[in-house]
Amino acid sequence: MRTSLPFFLVVVMSAVALSACSSQATDQGMTASADAKAEAIYKKQCLSCHAADLRGKVGPGLQEIGSKMTEQQLFAIIQDGARGMPAFKKVLSTEEIQALSQWLSTKK
Repeated sequence: MRTSLPFFLVVVMSAVALSACSSQATDQGMTASADAKAEAIYKKQCLSCHAADLRGKVGPGLQEIGSKMTEQQLFAIIQDGARGMPAFKKVLSTEEIQALSQWLSTKK
């Protein structure tokens, strides 16, 4: 009976470790998917004013925008426009604006 307890503990610990790895991989996959979606939106809607590398053209550079503005501030600007930037609330869905503002908020 003594050998079954250590075996049981090894099985339980292995299951916990595997589920943690699986959860992390899923989170990373979801993040990569969200980033890809946001990048696609950026390329379609923002690239002409902010450049492919986010350095800016007509519009300001966005390479470090996440260190200057919160996700909520970015959402509001994308949705309602600001200082020469048009509003995108009629062009993009709320989910698309959310994905884009979340992605841009990571640019620090």
